[in-house]
Amino acid sequence: MSISRNVLFLIIGALIVTAGVLGYNLYQARKQPDGVQINVGPNGLKIQGK
Repeated sequence: MSISRNVLFLIIGALIVTAGVLGYNLYQARKQPDGVQINVGPNGLKIQGK
């Protein structure tokens, strides 16, 4: 009984860690970078401050 309970706690812990890592990666992907963005295209040079 104690072995199956330990495995259950291990699985729940792994799921919590996985959810945390995925949440952090999603936050980093959606965060706007600070600084200046420079675009060069067919309409010329475009500089935007963030």
